[in-house]
Amino acid sequence: MKTLLTRRQAALALGAVAATPALARGNAIDWHALGEDVKNEMRWAWANYREHAWGKDDFKPVSGGNRSFPLKDHHLGLSLIEAMDTLWVMGLDQEFADALGWVKANADFDVDGEVSVFETEIRLVGGLLSAHHACGDPVLLAKARDLADRLLPAFDTPTGMPYRYVNLRTKAVRDPISNPAEVGTHIAELGTISTLTGDRKYYDAAKRAMVAMYDRRSKAGLLADTIDVRTGQWGSRRATIAPPSDSYYEYCWDGWQLFGDHDFKAMYDTLTAPILRHQIAHANGQLWFVDVDFETGKQLSTEQDELASFYGGLLAQGGAGATGAAYTRAWASVQAKYGILPEGYDYATGKPTYVTNALRPELADAAFNHWLLDGRTEWRLLGRTHFLNMKRWNRARYGYTDMANVVTKAQADHCPGYWWSEQMKYYYLLFSDTKRFDYKDNYLSTEGNVLKGFRR
Repeated sequence: MKTLLTRRQAALALGAVAATPALARGNAIDWHALGEDVKNEMRWAWANYREHAWGKDDFKPVSGGNRSFPLKDHHLGLSLIEAMDTLWVMGLDQEFADALGWVKANADFDVDGEVSVFETEIRLVGGLLSAHHACGDPVLLAKARDLADRLLPAFDTPTGMPYRYVNLRTKAVRDPISNPAEVGTHIAELGTISTLTGDRKYYDAAKRAMVAMYDRRSKAGLLADTIDVRTGQWGSRRATIAPPSDSYYEYCWDGWQLFGDHDFKAMYDTLTAPILRHQIAHANGQLWFVDVDFETGKQLSTEQDELASFYGGLLAQGGAGATGAAYTRAWASVQAKYGILPEGYDYATGKPTYVTNALRPELADAAFNHWLLDGRTEWRLLGRTHFLNMKRWNRARYGYTDMANVVTKAQADHCPGYWWSEQMKYYYLLFSDTKRFDYKDNYLSTEGNVLKGFRR
């Protein structure tokens, strides 16, 4: 599909790096060609991963090395599993088949090792479920369920809120001092297992944890960012939409979107209203969300976390489209300034507080969600800039790598597993108009895993 741009939109588009051949012709952009370029980059990076780090968790695309995650010294195939549904939706069917073959022959979670419950849930359980949604292979569902069963002992607490870590074999748990995101980012994955197997225990465990957190909101309606899952006592006073609280709010909405559970819709609405009342700040014509005291609403900081840049898209999903768009545009202005977002930014000083960027997908996520809702070319252009800038500065010898410094554009040497699942999928869906995806009825998790909306 080709879309004609206004003169202003064309100027914005030309501000992106023209590193891709024949995509921009005058004042028109060939979106299909841009989607094919994303696909070609995915194919190239995958071929290098296959040659240098097949079955390993995280790839090092500068050196060709690898590292394990979430276990310290054992690989579970994280990047491979996270990539599968992206490969499928791009029509890279042989690559998907190769990955499926690896999972069926090698993915084994009976390991005497400790993992993050949260990271393992959203990345590995979610990745297996989205791959199952793509192809229907029952082995993928069985492996996702086996892994979820190994995580469930963490939820056995007086409050129902899970410990942060669990041993996959012994089921030993550790670290009760948690936060909203790690407590409440499970309903999409565990709820999908319940839907597919008919066993309610997964859904019930995830929902109980979310409700326990919700019930402890302050009189102002806000959540703090540290809690003891044994006692339910808060350990901090900071309310934030950024980590470690961010995806809790996302999964309140998602529990409604994916399962039609009205309790989650009520929780999302109830929690969002005080965020909009207490946490919005305006500066230089831009809208930001600030950290505040969760009981008084007093502002604590002007520093912004790049990982919160997803939130504009979530607000649009929840009905606050104008506010969400304003917040996303504020982050777009930072991208225009640095090319790649710094992971910390102070809007009061206009300077980065952290100059790294670990191949973060959140702004592309927001652009994609805005575009699904209103179809504005503005969001496609924002995603295009995000992709082309990544292609210019993050591309390394064997793939795409983190940035050590977005100001100097110095690269690091790490491609996180979520890169395969998130922004490459957001870009492709944003540009390609693929027939393998239902653009009107779909669901993507916090990790970009498609659990609803594939068309086989």
